[in-house]
Amino acid sequence: MSNKQTKTDVILIGAGVMSATLGALLKELVPEWEIKVFEKLAKAGEESSNEWNNAGTGHAALCELNYTNEKPDGSIDISKAIKVNEQFQVSKQFWSYLVNSKLISNPQEFIMPLPHMSLVQGEENVSFLKKRYEAMSNNPLFRRMEFSDNPEKLKEWLPLIMKDRTSDEPIAATKIDAGTDVNFGALTRMLFDHLKSKNVDINYKSSVDDIKRTTDGRWELKIRNVDSGKVERHAAKFVFIGGGGGSIHLLQKSGIPEGKGIGGFPVSGLFMVCNKPEVVEQHHAKVYGKAKVGAPPMSVPHLDTRYIDNKKSLLFGPFAGFTPKFLKYGSMFDLLTSVKPHNVLTMLAAGAKEMALTKYLIEQVMLSKEKRMEELREFIPTAKLEDWDLVVAGQRVQVIKDTPEGGRGTLQFGTEVVSAADGSIAALLGASPGASTAVHVMLEVLNKCFPQHIKEWEPKLQEMIPSYGVSLMENPELIEEIHDSTDQALGLSEKKELVYS
Repeated sequence: MSNKQTKTDVILIGAGVMSATLGALLKELVPEWEIKVFEKLAKAGEESSNEWNNAGTGHAALCELNYTNEKPDGSIDISKAIKVNEQFQVSKQFWSYLVNSKLISNPQEFIMPLPHMSLVQGEENVSFLKKRYEAMSNNPLFRRMEFSDNPEKLKEWLPLIMKDRTSDEPIAATKIDAGTDVNFGALTRMLFDHLKSKNVDINYKSSVDDIKRTTDGRWELKIRNVDSGKVERHAAKFVFIGGGGGSIHLLQKSGIPEGKGIGGFPVSGLFMVCNKPEVVEQHHAKVYGKAKVGAPPMSVPHLDTRYIDNKKSLLFGPFAGFTPKFLKYGSMFDLLTSVKPHNVLTMLAAGAKEMALTKYLIEQVMLSKEKRMEELREFIPTAKLEDWDLVVAGQRVQVIKDTPEGGRGTLQFGTEVVSAADGSIAALLGASPGASTAVHVMLEVLNKCFPQHIKEWEPKLQEMIPSYGVSLMENPELIEEIHDSTDQALGLSEKKELVYS
């Protein structure tokens, strides 16, 4: 064991899309800062960021019905949809800057244009979707959205879904061509290649076993080489914990008061995948349905076209599962060891509150492949068992904490940053919309942790993200400008024409 301590400016824990994004931002803002990255696995982007561990949706609230709620008076609240859409536009602007600056290339390897659609059945759901369409299509962020409850039009939009459909139930869909399929694994690897070229020290197979504060105010990390067992100590002025589900344990080890009382609930995901060309070619969209009554927001069923390794496939799910692991390559003791004296009451309260979720997860775990096929056939009536395989996706850890609105033990569905009062350490917790809003979330980290630098960084931030500090909603002309410039930089307009020619 070595007691020698290596000092640096910034340490990023985890080689996922969040650390990659923060590293890329910092290298543009303060290129002279030294950055080290420590990742437990052998490569970048192997956990939640990996292309097979998420649905690859560029979450812009174009099709996700759980971002728009019906209020008691029957009107539709689209405030969350506006927020998520604006955040995704921030990501697209930063990716465009990286492409235009030749810091990354070949954007088609990580982003493709793809219509985003919402599909519902039943009179009540069709009424909801129509009201949602009316509320959203009047908004400049969503004004290219179309609605139809005409079966003939739906056959044009959704040939595979409408083929041999015999139900007499009303059915409707909305469609917006501005959607995207994003390969976050490819993007993560590109960003780490870029960081490596900027002399960022990236260390794989390096497990962070402990974090503690030193007398000089730095954070010291105990790093163990997974293969050799050799231990090193590295200290930094600022540490970002971007370890996916593993972030909770590391946050707890830091001992900061802001991390007290927070727990996590792991949910695993399964998808059904079809690679049969004659089936795949009949569908070209991401189509989101409505979660069943009593099911959690992350269970919204969707049928997606995916582009992975230059190959087109179809993905359907997610089906939820349960394992006590916080990471796909984690430990069966992750959940147990996350329970501490400061969060045990919060965790117990969540357990009592979320009986419906527990019941749902048990039912999902017990599903046979044939039962999963029955759910798939609600989307594709002609689906054949032999055409679809089951793929285990990534682990998500939903944050549990006490909130004024939800009380003790409230399960959070979203992404949040927990940082020390002095800004010296920050951790990213939670799940969807996650990777899609990575740039927005990392800007939040910069604002929270480097307030003394933000003023001097503003000109560069505005160069990288033209809408920085501006509400797109209040600047419709800027929305069009950004759509045009990002589509051009990322090659989305050109590819859209190829797809529909």
